[in-house]
Amino acid sequence: MVYTTKNKFIQIFLKNILAWIASLIVIIPMLLVILNAFKADGETLNMNLQLPKIWIFSNFSTVIEKGKLIRSFFNSFLYAGVGTLVTVFFGAMAAYVFSRRRSRGMSALYMYVVLGMVIPINYVTLTKTMITLHLTNTKPGIILLYMALQTPFTIFLIYGFVSKIPVELDEAAVIDGCSPIQLYLKIILPMLKSAVITAGVLCFLNCWNEFMMPLYFLHSSEKWPMTLAIYNFFGQYEMKWNLICADVLLTCAPVLLLYLICQKYIVGGQTAGAVKG
Repeated sequence: MVYTTKNKFIQIFLKNILAWIASLIVIIPMLLVILNAFKADGETLNMNLQLPKIWIFSNFSTVIEKGKLIRSFFNSFLYAGVGTLVTVFFGAMAAYVFSRRRSRGMSALYMYVVLGMVIPINYVTLTKTMITLHLTNTKPGIILLYMALQTPFTIFLIYGFVSKIPVELDEAAVIDGCSPIQLYLKIILPMLKSAVITAGVLCFLNCWNEFMMPLYFLHSSEKWPMTLAIYNFFGQYEMKWNLICADVLLTCAPVLLLYLICQKYIVGGQTAGAVKG
């Protein structure tokens, strides 16, 4: 009995140590950015974890002015907002159709769409397509790219929720005289509220944090989202890491706030849709 208790104590101790190590791996870079965002120019040359000698809050106003963050914020909000609304709206409808029509061809099409989550992007082909369609360096072009990136996951997530809704509800609604559109809008969609919110929040976060697509396909700094605004501080502000860290914090702040507000929907929604009833 003593040996078993000692073994359990050792296991718990080792698990706690591993948890602390994993937490430090995540927390230390965050602390590094937060502390250096409030330092003077000379203090950030070494990018250390020492507390600032003088806490300089004016770094953030400098970043907003010099980095043109207000314009970048509205660009990010436009790209992520429109991309999320359109993706979730059509993704929910597609997930409903895929879930209700279980034919071999429809199942194959669903698998083809969902494979978009794991298949790597061929940037050579994508670039040629964007140039041919004259969508390079355009706001509609980047929104379409965001939609294409997020559609597979959105359909996959909502599909699990729709599968839990009994088909008998569809049949009862049709018997009562509902058209297909009325069935979806008045019966199915209200029951997918949790799924739609979950998919919407995750889609918005992913679009807001997207870095590669704007980098490759937006050549004008006036159209840059907040994730690319950091490049405004390379060159003239090349060594001013305090401004770069302040820019990173301001870029992360909106999505962190959104995540904290909608956390219960994200966790609860993913758990509810994880197991098909």
